[in-house]
Amino acid sequence: MRVIATAGHVNHGKSTLVQTLTGRDPDRLPEERRRGLTVDLGFASTRLPGGELAFVDVPGHHRFISNTLSGIATAPAVLLVVAADGGWEAQSEEHLAAIDAFGVRHGLIAVTRSDLRDPGPVLRDAVGRVRRTSLGAVEAVPVSARTGAGIDRLRALLDGLVTNMPSADDAAPVRLWIDRAFSMSGAGTVVTGTLSEGTLHCGMTLVVSGTGEETSIRGLQCLGRAVESISGPARVAVNLRRTPLSRVGRGFALVEAGGSWRTTTIDVRVVDAERLPVDVMLHCGTAAIPARARRLADDLHRLTFATPLPLRLGDRLLIRDTGRRTFLPVTVLEVEPPPLRRRGSAAAWAETLRSTARPGDLLRRRGIARRADLVAMGAPPPEEAIEYGQWLLDPKHARHLESALAAAVTDHDRARPSEPGLPPAEAARILDLPDDALVAVLTARTLVIRDGRVHDPRRPTLAPGALAVIAELTELAASVPFHAPTARRITELGATHQLLAHAVRAAALWGGDGIYLLPDAPARAVAILRTIDEPFSVSDCCRALDTSRRVAIPLLEHLDATRATVREPDGRRRLTEHSGL
Repeated sequence: MRVIATAGHVNHGKSTLVQTLTGRDPDRLPEERRRGLTVDLGFASTRLPGGELAFVDVPGHHRFISNTLSGIATAPAVLLVVAADGGWEAQSEEHLAAIDAFGVRHGLIAVTRSDLRDPGPVLRDAVGRVRRTSLGAVEAVPVSARTGAGIDRLRALLDGLVTNMPSADDAAPVRLWIDRAFSMSGAGTVVTGTLSEGTLHCGMTLVVSGTGEETSIRGLQCLGRAVESISGPARVAVNLRRTPLSRVGRGFALVEAGGSWRTTTIDVRVVDAERLPVDVMLHCGTAAIPARARRLADDLHRLTFATPLPLRLGDRLLIRDTGRRTFLPVTVLEVEPPPLRRRGSAAAWAETLRSTARPGDLLRRRGIARRADLVAMGAPPPEEAIEYGQWLLDPKHARHLESALAAAVTDHDRARPSEPGLPPAEAARILDLPDDALVAVLTARTLVIRDGRVHDPRRPTLAPGALAVIAELTELAASVPFHAPTARRITELGATHQLLAHAVRAAALWGGDGIYLLPDAPARAVAILRTIDEPFSVSDCCRALDTSRRVAIPLLEHLDATRATVREPDGRRRLTEHSGL
């Protein structure tokens, strides 16, 4: 199935031509039939050899331009209608500008009322104008609904259009812009729209873009026929479950969760930005909402609006300058831009946007992002990205963060030598990381996480004072391994109990009750105590180890705690079977 929207000046015969092609009058409202004027979107369809073709007939009068844009914005192709006896007029130009702004690339030109005047000059003029737009070179045919001249030729061209248009992506996330919403007895709320890509199926859960509320599909119809599923492009009617009519309407969209980004602020590139006023009307899908524009630099602007829109990078939108009655094409570059609070931040951000304008550049622009967020924003995750859980890191940004983390570790160790190693939570805060777990990625090449802190293995982790104590103990080990430096000597060596406690945690020293020895002191003590009679007293231990009670008591208490020794009722000790461990 294919969908095509009409376009053209009021009273140039759009609706009459659709009725001739389909056998159905697209004007459905009593007011339209009474006035002979299309006011709102009309719908009709026909079957061609290449498949079914649905028409979205749009109003031609400028007073109903919002309705017109709702039809053009969501259609993958257009039938531009120009009357031979009217020629190119105001809404012909306006509608073509809208077609170009939305980037529609497929279509035809029909010159109507060719029985009333020579269609040649109008046909050639229309073809020349269209060639300069997104449509490019298209086929054009003169027709007459009254005589039937050219209708068969137009049908053939439409059939070729249906056959040759590229297929939509059935697996793409659904974003169905609602153009009608009504209530049916026994069914409840029904909405209609043009499904451009993706697949809908009964029971599917969707999100209403304007409210963020979830809904589900109770039933589906395509061209009046009930279906279990339907893929775009297609005209569809969706019966929603547990959704009041007051919660949906034209301008909202039904979207798959994670398929687009719900936003009220976007950064865009605007064609002919010199003419952009502050207050504009933004047209996106079937939505038409007021927006405020802030110039960032040259053709780059920030748009803010009150009603959330489901957008992706690269979306083509339209800005309407209501004062001048002009249209300006817009391309979405960012769907969640950063706040601009400092002087000069707008210009700096504009430069960043220029250098990363493609959707695939989003990770390079952000440095770090969730994979799901990139997908929702319409940015394909780069193959070279560094992946860690749900997070993706740009390689260049990751290298920058690695350097910054190494510097932060150095600064921390200099400022707090008694607590070497930077806690990951503090590292995440300094680097402005969204998740503490990302610190692990940044330590992979040059840093290590040990004892719950980030260390630089290329730099001694012990402070100079602690190293001096270790050096003195090492020198004494050959003759008096159980002589521990006094508190005064520790101070003379430039150490503190905090520094030495860290050395104990790092297994560079053994410590207990203010006494510090080399880390193998308990094992050496057990080996010596094996050579004396048991049970032995503290005094016996002091003589065997050639040390004082100041050292022997905490050492024996350590051996008790580790079950290397056991105390007798009289206070003496024996070695246990665990003493050999």
